[in-house]
Amino acid sequence: MDILYRSTRGDARQVKASEAILQGLAADGGLFVPERLPAFDKTLEEFAGMTYQETAYEVMKLLLTDFTEEELKACIANAYDDKFDTGEIAPLKEADGAYFLELFHGKTIAFKDMALSILPHLMVTAAKKNHVKNEIVILTATSGDTGKAALAGFADVPGTRILVFYPKDGVSRIQEKQMVTQKGQNVRVVGIHGNFDDAQSGVKRLFADQELAERMAQKGYQFSSANSINIGRLVPQIVYYVYAYAQLCRTGKLSFGEKMNVVVPTGNFGNILAAFYAKNMGLPIHKLICASNDNKVLYDFFATGTYDRNREFVLTNSPSMDILISSNLERLIYRIAGNDAGKNAALMQSLSGAGKYEITEEMRGALSDFYGNYATQQECAGKICALFKNTGYVMDTHTAVAAAVYDKYREETKDETKTVIASTASPYKFTRSVMAAIDSKYESMDDFALVDALSAISRVKIPAAIEEIRTVPVIHDIQCEIDQMKQTVEDFLHL
Repeated sequence: MDILYRSTRGDARQVKASEAILQGLAADGGLFVPERLPAFDKTLEEFAGMTYQETAYEVMKLLLTDFTEEELKACIANAYDDKFDTGEIAPLKEADGAYFLELFHGKTIAFKDMALSILPHLMVTAAKKNHVKNEIVILTATSGDTGKAALAGFADVPGTRILVFYPKDGVSRIQEKQMVTQKGQNVRVVGIHGNFDDAQSGVKRLFADQELAERMAQKGYQFSSANSINIGRLVPQIVYYVYAYAQLCRTGKLSFGEKMNVVVPTGNFGNILAAFYAKNMGLPIHKLICASNDNKVLYDFFATGTYDRNREFVLTNSPSMDILISSNLERLIYRIAGNDAGKNAALMQSLSGAGKYEITEEMRGALSDFYGNYATQQECAGKICALFKNTGYVMDTHTAVAAAVYDKYREETKDETKTVIASTASPYKFTRSVMAAIDSKYESMDDFALVDALSAISRVKIPAAIEEIRTVPVIHDIQCEIDQMKQTVEDFLHL
């Protein structure tokens, strides 16, 4: 039975999965959600015998129902191939009483590769299915990792162009170098003078600009998104939680049906929402542990029921989590509001206007699956150091937020359920912060000397993604003010 998608804000039209992927954002500004979450039609024992690619097909076929088996398997085969440096695609590493799900073995060494390796193939297939003649313009805001992963995925893909906005002083030096050296005839990267929320809000305004859309259509263009607001980003993320559970069962760490916890370092809420969807499709998950950094708007929301972005924006060394407007939370709010688009739209209007909203006690009661906490930069540095000294395992600054919050959860609840921690980026992406946490003697070294030092102490080979940016020239050096984003798009498309 086909799964159709509708907007979280009330547009009554139902669209197929391929149409939702192409549009990215609903016409009324809402996010596309499936009309229902189907149950897995394979047993946990069957999943335990599958490769990552086989798992991906069995999960994604349930939600992307207008893609044929041949189409979906082709997209999966093209996505999860030798661009990943391990055949497992998403291996688990045990350390300090938890299982680290390494989601950074793709081309750009961050978890965004897991979905952005397949999104271009889904999008091109969707365009053909829907007889789209326009060129697809991918417009994306990034807090550091989505940008590079999207650029790598869409570079020189026929029928597409991609424009990425990032906060000029809000990403790590290696993240920035990865983006501004991206090759491709169809790509452009622009640093804005503002933070990620400014970039994300600006992109949403451009999506909603009907006059711009009409001028683009006249020139043969239409927008779509590679951000986690696109359902084509969210669905592939469900896969790796199923695969992680299956790995634990296959190796005897879990018995079939036994519950596990999941800890996710959370910014835009997409990664943990995918785990929530997996749970609701039948994966035995106990607690969804939402880990925030110093920008603890989500922790405060889970603690009080009030979402309030009216606070200082803190630049941290886990920049992909430096977010005060967590877009994907809207999908959860819609669900706990009883799929009431009117109620959800009113809350989102309050967020847009007053900068905050408060959910009802009944809605708060529907959040019992979640636990929220946060970790400061100092706590994260301490955790990186302790984990390395105790086990030899090196994690990045975002994973450290999750690991530090997991310690707090375990101390507070005494819950010893086996736990998977989403490890969302390679430590090589944040060498300066990681190495400084391990020993202050590294603070005076330059970025690539730190890369070599990290390799020496971790005995982990330097990823190709880092080696290839050591000497490559900067290609994209454009910067703009927030109010110049529209003009930047017009210049890119020669409107």
